[in-house]
Amino acid sequence: MTLSLLLHHQTGLPPSRKRAGASPEKRRAPFEFYPTPPAAIRALLAVERFEGSIWEPACGNGAIAREMIASGYDVAATDITDWGYGTSGLDFLSAEAPRGRNIVTNPPYGYGLADAFVRQALRHTAKTGGRVAMLMNIAWLCHPSRHSSFVRKPPSVIYALDDCVCWPMGDPALATRRTLQHRYAWMIWDHGHDGPTTFRWLSTAAFRSFEHA
Repeated sequence: MTLSLLLHHQTGLPPSRKRAGASPEKRRAPFEFYPTPPAAIRALLAVERFEGSIWEPACGNGAIAREMIASGYDVAATDITDWGYGTSGLDFLSAEAPRGRNIVTNPPYGYGLADAFVRQALRHTAKTGGRVAMLMNIAWLCHPSRHSSFVRKPPSVIYALDDCVCWPMGDPALATRRTLQHRYAWMIWDHGHDGPTTFRWLSTAAFRSFEHA
């Protein structure tokens, strides 16, 4: 199933219409747009390196891509819709050819999209030999439907972030009660990894002091 179909499959309405008719606690941002705080990607880049080019397939307004470019990476930024940055109209889940050696993104979560993004990213990087880095709600780790996937292809390392809030549409005014309850972690997959997953704690504090408004 493509990304666009997954986003529409429950009611046939566009995501903005779904939000309007949902209870406040169940509203989702249109096209699952929850921009990544710059400090979260800066913290990752302080502890991990990626060899070769980067594909950011859910680039949104460029929150991740801009920081990676500033760190010297060659980044292909795409998204299914137009948020004013990168190449729009590209459905990651139906893309046949990778646009970078590594894939780094904050994927959409709702409607099973996070699982689909991880599977697709692993398929692409199996061809390129690159790495996958995904910013995930840490609760995503704890689900019976994912147990076999984690046993078969576990992340090489997980970084639990001490402070990370992904506001809907990048706007705190649109937050629900659950927005501040989410806890995030960077999950890294390496195709050559063999062994247990390393779990580490990663603070964003040192990288928030120079965030632009």
